Amino acid sequence: MSHVDSDNLFTTLLNATLYVGGYPILWREIVGNLFGLASAVGGMKRVVWAWPVGIIGNILLFTVFMGGLFHTPQDLNLYGQAGRQVMFLIVSLYGWYQWRQARQQGLHEPEHTDPARSIVSEPAADTAAVQPRWATAKQRIGMVLFAIAGTLVFALIFDALGSWGPWADAWIFTGSILATYGMARGWTEFWLIWLGVDVVGVPLLVMAGYYPSATLYVVYGAFVLWGFVVWLRVQRKEAAA
Repeated sequence: MSHVDSDNLFTTLLNATLYVGGYPILWREIVGNLFGLASAVGGMKRVVWAWPVGIIGNILLFTVFMGGLFHTPQDLNLYGQAGRQVMFLIVSLYGWYQWRQARQQGLHEPEHTDPARSIVSEPAADTAAVQPRWATAKQRIGMVLFAIAGTLVFALIFDALGSWGPWADAWIFTGSILATYGMARGWTEFWLIWLGVDVVGVPLLVMAGYYPSATLYVVYGAFVLWGFVVWLRVQRKEAAA
């Protein structure tokens, strides 16, 4: 196959479009979101392939949300949504490396280990990777201040760059950073932050015409509510013990 033919094939695959009710939807938006969902499922099952699958989804969705640059049907740049994909990609590369290292070193957990425990941080059977807990009053104040300052700063930056819906996009980006940090710290509030991201993200994506991504946000919202309930139960059980 010649170089020109390869370029044409790549362009054809990149721009492949599905029409629903006469509205064009890029296949790569659908596939990118499906890869993201598959990565989330794989992560819950703690399998290494979850990371590269997620990375592929991040790359595809980055091209979708930079619609003005990659000439999507929406022709819109959502810098916050695109920035999230970059952040998730970096986290995925780190997670992939850590999990592969653990696997190569032969770190295995006993069969009775709780699925909520990490396969990389503590292979010992009596140590959980993270203990769910509420943040302290000081930590909550810090989260609120970061949410306000981050949204303000990123909104001004995204607006200057020409992002569509810069304020909503700025909160989505800021909230994603905050939720990811809260998850790492084991703060139960991080589930509520993700819910706040979803509540803003769904209408933003619907208005921008990113229907598959908006649908996945709804699915993630259900996961978030379920995860919040699970963490609350674990937290109450630990407190009672």
